[in-house]
Amino acid sequence: MMNIGFDNELYIKKQSEHIKERMKKFGNKLYLEFGGKLFDDYHAARVLPGFDVNGKIRLLKEFKDNAEVIFCINANDIEKSKIRADIGVTYDQDLFRLVDSMRESGLYVNSVVITQYNGQHSADIFRNKLERRGVRTYIHYPIAGYPGNVDLIVSEQGYGKNEYIETTKPLVIVTAPGPCSGKLATCLSQLYHEYKKGNVAGYAKFETFPIWNLSLKHPVNLAYEAATADLQDVNMIDPFHLEAYGQLAVNYNRDVEVFPLLKTILHKISGEDVYLSPTDMGVNMVGYCIIDDEIVREASKQEIIRRYYRTWCDYKLGRIDEQAVEKIELIMKQLDLKKEDRHAVVPSLAKAEEKGTPVIAIEMPDGKIITGKTSKLMTAAASSVINSIKYLANLADELLLLSPIVLEPILKLKKEILGYKNGILNLEEVLIALSICAPTNPMAHEALSNVGKLKGCEAHSSALVTNSDELAFKKLGINLTCEPTFPSKDLFYV
Repeated sequence: MMNIGFDNELYIKKQSEHIKERMKKFGNKLYLEFGGKLFDDYHAARVLPGFDVNGKIRLLKEFKDNAEVIFCINANDIEKSKIRADIGVTYDQDLFRLVDSMRESGLYVNSVVITQYNGQHSADIFRNKLERRGVRTYIHYPIAGYPGNVDLIVSEQGYGKNEYIETTKPLVIVTAPGPCSGKLATCLSQLYHEYKKGNVAGYAKFETFPIWNLSLKHPVNLAYEAATADLQDVNMIDPFHLEAYGQLAVNYNRDVEVFPLLKTILHKISGEDVYLSPTDMGVNMVGYCIIDDEIVREASKQEIIRRYYRTWCDYKLGRIDEQAVEKIELIMKQLDLKKEDRHAVVPSLAKAEEKGTPVIAIEMPDGKIITGKTSKLMTAAASSVINSIKYLANLADELLLLSPIVLEPILKLKKEILGYKNGILNLEEVLIALSICAPTNPMAHEALSNVGKLKGCEAHSSALVTNSDELAFKKLGINLTCEPTFPSKDLFYV
């Protein structure tokens, strides 16, 4: 059973109350820039045990009758087919997914705004798709001299050129598939138009991390730095908050650096100094809902080790530069963390050395370590999961859940008909085969019924795994890390 360090119900209550207070401050018209993941926030759930992965959606449902959602996407990201690395889909496709998910949750999607539009053909096609499916779209343009030329930005030649997005609800959630999509600029553009029309409106920022009222070097804040190592984000004490209130607050470098400019823009739009610090802009109440700091600290340390392996693997795959690796190494040293502090690491490496083939070790809910190796029939991912569900079902390790008679025709199909060079079965294929056998094989049925118990388990591979196996582990909810080494000398690796 998972140790709980975070009270999610308290969070929903406190966070919704705080957003309502901020709405009242601006005459019940608030543009809320929503950072991070709306759905499936597994990072937050890992570092704050007890946090609901879809807690933010639950939170927004509290405002269902008074909120609408605007999605932003950068036209350049559409043109370049920019990919979300965590789920492997392009930003434009992910936006479709997010719109669908938001609607399924009962929240009203107002529109999609295409930012930084400069005639990109791919953006035109994207807009046509949305319009022809009944989704309203708006265009926002690049502004010459942005962000330094405030007089131009806050003028008819700046924000004034952007299309005004018609909204009717008191709370407007402005979100996006990923960073640099134009959320802040969209909020400010809307404020400009609102004040031009004689309306009162305000801006606030919703970010879960870093947690402003925890210490700078608290593991949960360092885990945020580890998660954004490739962006070179750095947590820092908010100097503006310290000067204004004499209070220490943690923010990150980009918000601190842009604040003087943002404060000037907000003053030029509204005629008031609305905020005295970047921390003031936020509405984050997460820090008040931690109920066991030690549990959160330990969970965050484990997340940093996971991020250490993820960063090294991304570097090996050419996705990031050496700076990110250096940063994650530094974070590990700051907390005196070692790779071996992750329980599955040593068993997987020891077994791989013994067997001379890739091995995955999975830590069971009771702490037992189960391993599986790559064979002529299946990948290490597949064999480790099969061995794990046998253990959870109290079945003998020697028992063959899947007979070679069942597997060999599938292997033959992959190699001889479908033309796979390496025809061994991956994790998803083995689980499908097991599900086919389950109705006529009681032991296969029993083992399969225990797959759900693997959710939240920790696993480590002695080598990089294929994309298909990595995705299958994600679907099962197993937190997998890999050694940054390739399983063979072949360059073609999927």
